Amino acid sequence: MLDPIVNFFTRIFQWIGRGIGLLIGVILWPFLWAGRWYTQRGWILKAAVGLALLVLIGLYANFFYATQWWNNFNPNYPDTYTFEKRNVSAGEQVSAGAGTDTAKTCGNSGIAQIAADLTDFNVNQNAWISSMILYKLGLFGIDWDNTPWMDNKASFQRGINQAVRRTATELADNLGRVRTTSQIDSDLQNARGNLQFDEETWYFGLNPFGPKTPTPSYYRDAVRMLRSFNARLATCQATFDARADNLKQYIDRISSDIGSTSAILKERAENHNNGWFDFRADDRYWFAYGQLYGYYGLMKGAQADFEDVIKEKHLQNLWDTMDSQFVSALKIQPFIIANGREDGWLLPTHLTTMGFYVLRVRSNMVEISNVLTQ
Repeated sequence: MLDPIVNFFTRIFQWIGRGIGLLIGVILWPFLWAGRWYTQRGWILKAAVGLALLVLIGLYANFFYATQWWNNFNPNYPDTYTFEKRNVSAGEQVSAGAGTDTAKTCGNSGIAQIAADLTDFNVNQNAWISSMILYKLGLFGIDWDNTPWMDNKASFQRGINQAVRRTATELADNLGRVRTTSQIDSDLQNARGNLQFDEETWYFGLNPFGPKTPTPSYYRDAVRMLRSFNARLATCQATFDARADNLKQYIDRISSDIGSTSAILKERAENHNNGWFDFRADDRYWFAYGQLYGYYGLMKGAQADFEDVIKEKHLQNLWDTMDSQFVSALKIQPFIIANGREDGWLLPTHLTTMGFYVLRVRSNMVEISNVLTQ
C-alpha cells in the first residue's frame, strides 16, 4: 500500500542526486580537462606550468592570510596610550632647558601620534589589501567588493584611512601652524600629500602604462613624516596651535565626515535590503566601523592635545559620553553582515544599527562644538 509513495520519494531523491552529480561534473570538468592536457605535455612545459601554479597557490595562500588575520586589531587600543597621565597640552612648553633652546621640551601631539600609529597598523602590521594584485584582479574578474568574501578587511582599512586623511589635512592646514598666515609645516604638508594618494596602486599599472610606486610606500612615508613632526614638536621646534577654535573646526570636519557615512548607510539599508544576500552591505558596515575605530583613537589624542581647552570649557562629561558611544559602536562585530528590512522580523539590520551609533557619536560632537562656540 505504501510502495507507490516510497517509490515516488525514491525517484525524487534519485533525480536530486543526479542533478547534484551533474552540477559537480560541470564544475570539475575544466580541472579534469586541464589535468589530461598537463599529463600529455613535455617535461619542460610541465615544469613551467607547475612552477606557475605553485606561485599562484602561494599568492592565494598569502592573500587569504592577509584578508582573514587582522593583526593587532583591538577596539580598545586608545587605552594603551594612557594620555590621561600626561597633563600637558600639545606644543605647551614643559621645561626651559636651563636657558638653552636645544634642551627645551614641549608636549607632543597625541593626534599626530595616533594618526601615525593607525597608518602603521594599516600598512606595516598588516598588508594593505586594496592594492594587492589578487584583490585588484577580483574573483574571476568580479570585484571582491561585489562578493561576500575577502573584502571586509579592505573596507575596514579604508575607513581608518579616511579618518587619518581628514586628520592629516587638519594638521597641515590649521593645527600645525599659528593662524593661517604662518608657514605650513613641511612634514605635515608632505604627510598630507602622501595620505591623499589613491588606495589601489600596485607596482605596475595600465593608466598610465608602466611601473609605479605602490600605495603602501606612500603611506609608510607619511608615518615617518608624522613621527618626525612629533619629534620636533617634543623639542619645541615645531608648532601645535591648541586653540578652542581649532578644536571646534576639527570636530566639525569629523562630524561632517561621519555624517556623510551615515547617509551612505541609510541609502544602502533602505534601497538594497536583501538580508544575507546584499553583498555590498558588509563593505559599507566595515568602512563605517573602521572610520569610528580611527576617530575613537584620534579623539583620545585630541583630548590630550587640547587639555587646557577642555578644562576651560568644562567639556569632560560631554567628552566621556562621546567616548562611551565609540565604545558601544565598536563592540558590534557580526560574523556575517545582514541588511534586513528595518521593519522586518526575521533578519537583523546591521547597517541601521551601525548608522544609529554613527549618528549618536555625531550628535555628541555637535554638542561639544556648540560649547566651544560659547
